[in-house]
Amino acid sequence: MTRRERDPGPVLFALSDPTRREVLRSLSEEGPQTLSDLSADFPVSRQAVAKHLVLLEDAGLVEASGDTRRRTYRITPEPLSDAMEWMVDVGATWDSRLARLKRLLDRR
Repeated sequence: MTRRERDPGPVLFALSDPTRREVLRSLSEEGPQTLSDLSADFPVSRQAVAKHLVLLEDAGLVEASGDTRRRTYRITPEPLSDAMEWMVDVGATWDSRLARLKRLLDRR
């Protein structure tokens, strides 16, 4: 599947939650962390952070390594870049359409 064919839906859904955005921010700023490390920074339970990590992992935004007792999570930016590219493409399409509409209206 090429970059342009990737569905941005899972990434956009994952980013729709403020806690998941903060988990990503923490991984981006602090580097790879365990669930325990991440949970210490949030006012929600360890189990809640684990559920957020599952959604982020399903969207491809984080990757886990290590054994089941001590998994380390790290950010994987490619899906975020793909979603951003999709947004830029959609925005450019609308910019073009609006520019054509403006030219039509200016002719009147």
